[in-house]
Amino acid sequence: MTDYSATAPARLATRVAFFVAGFTMACCAPLFPFIKANVGADEGQFGVILLCLGLGSIIAMPITGVIAARRGARPMVLLGGLGLVAFLPVLVLAGSPVSLGAALFLFGAALGTIDVAMNLHGAEIEGKEGRSLMSGFHAQFSVGGFFGAMLTTGLLSVGASVVVAGLVGAAIALAAILFASPRLLAVSGDAPEPYTIPHGIVLLLAALAAVTFLVEGAVLDWGALLIIDRDVVSEASAGIGYILFSIAMVIARLTGDRIVTALGEFRVLFIGGILTIFGILLVAAAPLSILSLAGFVFIGVGAANIVPIVFSAAGRQKVMPPGLAIASVTTTGYAGVLLGPALVGFVADASNLQIAFGLLALLMALVPLTAARVVRI
Repeated sequence: MTDYSATAPARLATRVAFFVAGFTMACCAPLFPFIKANVGADEGQFGVILLCLGLGSIIAMPITGVIAARRGARPMVLLGGLGLVAFLPVLVLAGSPVSLGAALFLFGAALGTIDVAMNLHGAEIEGKEGRSLMSGFHAQFSVGGFFGAMLTTGLLSVGASVVVAGLVGAAIALAAILFASPRLLAVSGDAPEPYTIPHGIVLLLAALAAVTFLVEGAVLDWGALLIIDRDVVSEASAGIGYILFSIAMVIARLTGDRIVTALGEFRVLFIGGILTIFGILLVAAAPLSILSLAGFVFIGVGAANIVPIVFSAAGRQKVMPPGLAIASVTTTGYAGVLLGPALVGFVADASNLQIAFGLLALLMALVPLTAARVVRI
């Protein structure tokens, strides 16, 4: 039996990093209404301001890839984590749209930094242990998100101020980062060229990440509206679809590494893609309400382990330095999250939401069609 004790501390530190990223991001969600009121922004202005978060992430991701490829993932995990700790309280203290935009940009840059670095660190652990671990790592992001949202909502509900809620969240994240710091791998890169344009298999992996993240973003932003339009549920109960999706995804990721080990990456990609397509079609067109709601479960189970496998593949491919490849995949996937819901809205405006979700199913076919190519890396 293989002894994994030597890398156990680094494995734990990686899980903590994923938890911190999900936790701090989720801490923001319940605070946004108060932050919006603090700066006196209307809905349109606040929407523009929120774009600063995505812009900061997208700019930081490729830069992180370059640095991590030279210096290793550890310093960038710490930089990103400490940045999240520093700028979470700043968000609630911002007093103008400009200062809030700047704080969101820096918070987004920290999020993008830790996102790339923790995936690279996870790929390094997988390489050392020679087994699938990425699904479990990504599950911790979702677990962190759950606890972050619950903590902040709970503090606000018992009368804590927005500033106190932000500081408590930051303090917990800081303690977690300090716990992880000495356990992270001190691995340096190979000093590659300053930047390499994504090419070869990395382009395919980036496309798969973008499509999968696009579907996840569409479920979050448009799933409730779709089932309301179809009279599946009432407006008051519309959130049940995303709840079912989230629960299914967390469970599938917590068990994902064992599933990948048992079935192999090809079967998980192929079956996962088919289940996701089936789920999308159920949500969009099933004649019974219970079947439409079951569609959210199929999407969560099917999509859960696609992205972890994609990141694992990006970490072991040989056409680019792993740090740059993972940065490319992360940046493209994040672009899918940002742009996907807007594209769904554009298609829905020209036709309807059912057709828009049908096109998502068509895009998702890329996953099972290319599964054999991905696993040949």
